Amino acid sequence: MRKKILFIVNVDWFFVSHRLPLALEALAKGYEVSIACAVTDKQEYLEEIGIRVYPLSISRSKKGLFGELQDFISIYKTLRQVAPDIVHFVTIKPVLYGGISTRFLPVIKKKVFSISGLGFVFIKEGSRAALIKKVVKFLYFIALHGEKSHVIVQNPDDKAVIQSICKVPITLIRGSGVDLEEYNCSDNSNENVTIVMACRLLRDKGVFEYVKAAEIVSKKNSNANFELYGDIDQDNPASLTEKDIKKIEADSIVKVYGFSKNISTVFERADIVVLPSYREGLPKVLIEAAACGRAVVTTDVPGCRDAIEVHKTGLLCKVKDAQDLAKKIKHLIINKELRKKMGKAGKELAQKEFDIKKVVDKHFEIYEDENE
Repeated sequence: MRKKILFIVNVDWFFVSHRLPLALEALAKGYEVSIACAVTDKQEYLEEIGIRVYPLSISRSKKGLFGELQDFISIYKTLRQVAPDIVHFVTIKPVLYGGISTRFLPVIKKKVFSISGLGFVFIKEGSRAALIKKVVKFLYFIALHGEKSHVIVQNPDDKAVIQSICKVPITLIRGSGVDLEEYNCSDNSNENVTIVMACRLLRDKGVFEYVKAAEIVSKKNSNANFELYGDIDQDNPASLTEKDIKKIEADSIVKVYGFSKNISTVFERADIVVLPSYREGLPKVLIEAAACGRAVVTTDVPGCRDAIEVHKTGLLCKVKDAQDLAKKIKHLIINKELRKKMGKAGKELAQKEFDIKKVVDKHFEIYEDENE
């Protein structure tokens, strides 16, 4: 009888972009593979490659207590229906609601939780935010605690937080990996310097700091071209609005593009990749930048600083500080040889740490460990 593995994630497109290689390897090994998630236009593709899809009504936007209860029940019913041998929870709601659900379903042999960043709750400050953090930590304790649990984190800071919440096996895997064969490392020789930011267009990704830094740099560096790739995310409370995007476009300093299906091509013609995020798990976009051999400027926060080797593959700037971000970008603009040196070191880092084959192997060591 084939082993059954079920992935529970917030939405199908995120699974395709960040976790699909795990499902493909499971299929190759003879597992019965299912995914439960909110569905968009990826459901047909997933079913065509042999993955059974269970649609969930789960939403990442604020829904009120009744809506959250519906999300919980939806995940619980799916777990009970599928009765997997292994369940892998990815993203915050599946981790919390799924983990709590499994307390009532002891037949599941292995529970794997991917903590790819602890979310915007852990970014906010103030007394109200502190109270919310306590509540969320309590929920994490209920969800993660147990003999059958194994937690995967992407950076040491998140590992420390989880260790402070409960005592469970924890493995640090640096990001979701990339197929290095899909990324080319070329030497740009243009006089103009192209700076790229690619992300979901959220405030806490540092989009506004990037735009402000572009304004500062452009005043004295006319050879700098700034580009922004990505879409708004209406289900995320931190999302930019259409009005925000139109204003950025109207200012004409940063060229705004939508989501790119081939980010490797974008990075291949770029010179510098920027991500001034407030907090991350370990951002895939910085892994992709390294795979393309591009120098990086990012923030000195959990996740971002763990995706680079400081002063070797990229530079760190202060969080929420457009002036410091501009300073670091300027430094790389005027130092072409440094950019090239950092890009080469980034490629070496990607080969050592971010190869998708290595990432997949580490996951299956966890899935198939019978001692837990």
